[in-house]
Amino acid sequence: MPHKPTAPNKEQRLALAAIERLNTANSQPLTRSPHSRKTLKKRLPEMLLLERLLRQFGDLLTLNIEHTFTWQDQALPIYTITLGNTQAQVPTMLFTAGMHGIERIGTQVLIAWLQSLLERLRWDKNLRVSLDNIQLVLMPILNPVGMYNNTRSNGNHIDLNRNAPIDAEDKTPLLGGGHRISPIIPWYRGKKGTSMEIENLVLERVIQRQITSHPLAIVLDLHSGFGTRDRLWFPYAYRRKAIGNISSYMALKLLWERSFPYHNYIFEPQSQHYLSHGDVWDYFYLQAKHTTSCNFIPLTLEMGSWAWVKKRPRQLFNFAGLFNPQVRHRHSRVMRRHIQLLNFLLAASQNYAHWLPDDKQKILLTQAAKNIWNC
Repeated sequence: MPHKPTAPNKEQRLALAAIERLNTANSQPLTRSPHSRKTLKKRLPEMLLLERLLRQFGDLLTLNIEHTFTWQDQALPIYTITLGNTQAQVPTMLFTAGMHGIERIGTQVLIAWLQSLLERLRWDKNLRVSLDNIQLVLMPILNPVGMYNNTRSNGNHIDLNRNAPIDAEDKTPLLGGGHRISPIIPWYRGKKGTSMEIENLVLERVIQRQITSHPLAIVLDLHSGFGTRDRLWFPYAYRRKAIGNISSYMALKLLWERSFPYHNYIFEPQSQHYLSHGDVWDYFYLQAKHTTSCNFIPLTLEMGSWAWVKKRPRQLFNFAGLFNPQVRHRHSRVMRRHIQLLNFLLAASQNYAHWLPDDKQKILLTQAAKNIWNC
């Protein structure tokens, strides 16, 4: 079960203090030296692309630099980008990516979608009007040090999605479900009783500051690395019991399938496949459930990267190839295929009053969900 994390250490307290100062302040993307740009072009080109967009379209968005890591003489910030209406009475949509640094394709998809959105805002009056009815928040690079190093973990060798103070109620996969053996082994959770990593503290603060004060909040966290099919996973990851608002997930699933009947996604709880310790979306969901009236609906897009390996087995010999398409036309196809999903979730958030279930529908949808997923 979840437990209260210990107090942040000195570095984490400084990071959180900086976040507080940025609550109402706009920021500018970092200015980089030629040497820094040259290095990032090789190690973290997604950061350069994102910063170029932020400079080009700065008049259309609000930007916060939540925290900046210094790594190998590089300044690696976590950016939060906000579009639309920030008033508390409108729904909100949070898109995140890059929690696992090796899974670069999620960040690339999210930045490509953001670029399309910003370009359209220059000329699309209907889109401008549409964004008046929602707050849109994006965090495209949650783990900049991990992406810079091309590793799953962050700079402390900790897996950010095994790091929350919550333990699985049943057996988890050996090592892969999260462990405390050693930071040199992937899926390391961190030492027991310590505070969450700064990246997760930053994410927690953004959720508390901008997300759960709204009546409805849908989250999509982009990942890759499991199965041959694209999956939309939702909590819980720590238990097999149905999540409290499973009727909302069922209603969203039906809305998606009726709107796009030929889609290629599997919509299901993560627990259908395995349990894990320290899942941050389990943790943030339980926080929202116990402290706010927000209908908090976190989702994970798990891109089926094994299909890319199946079509090109040589990717088995390239660690990045296990998580990212390595052939140009396949990469382009992945960059296109998820745009419809992101647009749908944005529209569903804006129009939640038309599909969220009432009390009678909740009973029927909850029973249907339990029958489908046996939870």
